Formats: sequence, C-alpha cells, structure tokens
Amino acid sequence: MNIQKQNKADKIISRITTIIALIVLVVLLVWGGKTLLGYMRYEETNDAQVDEYINPVTARVSGYIKAVKFEENQEVKKGDTLVLIDDDDYTVQQDEASASLLNAQAQVSVQQSNIKTAQSNAAVMQAKIAAAKAKLWKQQTEYNRYQKLFAAESATRQQLETVESLLQVAQAEYLAAQEDYAAALSKTNDIKAQSEVLASEIKRRAAVVQRNKLNTSYTVIVAPYDGKMGRRTIQEGQLVQTGQTIAYIVDRSAGKWVVANFKETQIAKMYVGEPVSVAVDAFPDQAFAGEIESLSAATGARFSLLPPDNSTGNFVKIAQRIPVRIRISKQDKGIDLLSAGMSASVKVKRAQGHD
Repeated sequence: MNIQKQNKADKIISRITTIIALIVLVVLLVWGGKTLLGYMRYEETNDAQVDEYINPVTARVSGYIKAVKFEENQEVKKGDTLVLIDDDDYTVQQDEASASLLNAQAQVSVQQSNIKTAQSNAAVMQAKIAAAKAKLWKQQTEYNRYQKLFAAESATRQQLETVESLLQVAQAEYLAAQEDYAAALSKTNDIKAQSEVLASEIKRRAAVVQRNKLNTSYTVIVAPYDGKMGRRTIQEGQLVQTGQTIAYIVDRSAGKWVVANFKETQIAKMYVGEPVSVAVDAFPDQAFAGEIESLSAATGARFSLLPPDNSTGNFVKIAQRIPVRIRISKQDKGIDLLSAGMSASVKVKRAQGHD
C-alpha cells in the first residue's frame, strides 16, 4: 500500500516537473525567438549618452564682481542678469570720452566762423585787386600821355619820371593785392582742410565714446539664451579678468540629442532622418522618440587626441565605433527630464533599402 502511494506521488511530481519544464522551455523559446527577431530587425547599442550644448559665460571686461545674481542649477531666461561688475572706472572713462567729443564738436562752430572770416578777407583782397588794377590802368594811361608830351617837348623829364614812378608804385600795389588775395585763398583752404581733420577727429572720439559705452555695458553680464546655470565658482569682491570663465550655462533653446557609438558593422543601412527609439537608464520605463540627424565623418578614434596608428606592427583588428547623432523630438513630453551625460540605449530599425 505504501509502495503504491509512493509510486503515485512520484508520478505526480514527475508530471509537475514535466509541466514546469515545458513552461520554462516555452518561455525560453518565446524569449529567444523575440530576442533573435529583435537582433534581426534592429541595431542596438548601449554605448550612448545624452548631450546638449554647455557653454562658458565669460567676462568681457576686467573688474571686481559687484553682485552675483544667480544660484547653482538655476533656470534663467535670455537677458536675465547673471553678474554685475563694478563699473566706476568705466563710467569715468565714458564721461571723459563724452566730454572730449563735446569739445571737438564745439570747435566745429569756431572753424566755420574762421572759414567765413577767411572768405570775407579773400573777398576784400579781391576788391583791392580791382581797385589796384583801375589805379594801374589810370597810371599807365597817364604815363603814356606824358611820354607823348615829353616827345613833343611839352613836358619836362622830371614830370615824366614822376609819372613813371607813380606807375611803378601802381604796378607794385597791383601785384601785392594779387599776392594778398592768393594768401587769403590759401588760408581759407587751410582752414577747410583743418575742418576735415576735425571731422575725422570727431568720428574718432565718437568711436571712443561708443567703445566706452560698450565696455560699460559689458559690466552687466546677462544670460545669452534660455538655459540652466551650472556650478557657481565666483563670489562678490572677486577680481575677474577679460576672457575669464565665470560660469557655465546649459543651452535649453538648442534642444537635446544623443550621441550613439555604433559599431562600424551596424551602420550600413542607417540614414539621416531614420526614426530611433531611445531608452535612458535614469527613466527605464519611458521611451523617447528621435531621429538620426547625422553620421560622423570618421570613427571616434580618429577624433581622439592621439589617434591610433596601425602601421606600428602591433595591429589587432577591432570593430571601430561610428558616432551617430540622434535628435530627440522637442515635442516629447519627457525631454525636460534629460540631462547631458545621462547613459542611454538606442534602438534603430534595420532599413531594407534606402537611396
């Protein structure tokens, strides 16, 4: 009786074991088939990271920090004030440049007055030339008349010589009037040339004023675009130099993308615009939609600081990685959850053919 019960229990155990084995076999077959089908239909890689533009915010002028208006990891909008640099020195330079410009501009009216005066003097000299010319004509006529009288012995030599001397004086006065007029014209031209120099000087000083205004405006450092601030490493009272990095900002307006490093044997059928599924390790239950934006022009090793040289005699063939840039759709609701550097897995459906 006991033997029969034992045999019956063994049969039940054997049957249960068989059923469990069949269930496990079916599960393994389903999982294996699904995995094999996935390998046949998709190219996958977990060598991928989320990326976005992280740019330095630099000081464009030197000075002591007056105030820091942001905190670490703060969301900012384009134009928000980040840092104030003490602008006292730059304000003084701006005031000095503005005063210098006003001084140069005030000299314009003086130059214009000098030009008018010189032109008036030239007009007076021109009138004197006309008067001297008339006097010369009169003296020349008088001299000609006395020459005839002297020839007819109706005038003495003394009278002729007197008239001749007056003629020479008239000629000298006429030449002097012409030279005075030429000198007046030359002075007028000189003043006009000085006016051109002054106009150039005004432009130069205006440029200096504009430069000082820019330098003063650079003491207020603002966010260049919508983004999120990184680590804060500056304090009030700290001296910063021109070109010094004072903060980092993540550019939210440029979007986010994933750089997936596929093996060179995986990219044969990939093309720009192909849809991609992205899974991020930080959010394993959420899939992100994207598309291939570009494929690298060379392998990642070629862009390294010291690219490998296979001609050294130590060649070992290794499948190289090709960086593929994948743009994540901005319409994806979870895109704001992603941060640069997050690890990701990428799945791309194998294209059967693409021109």
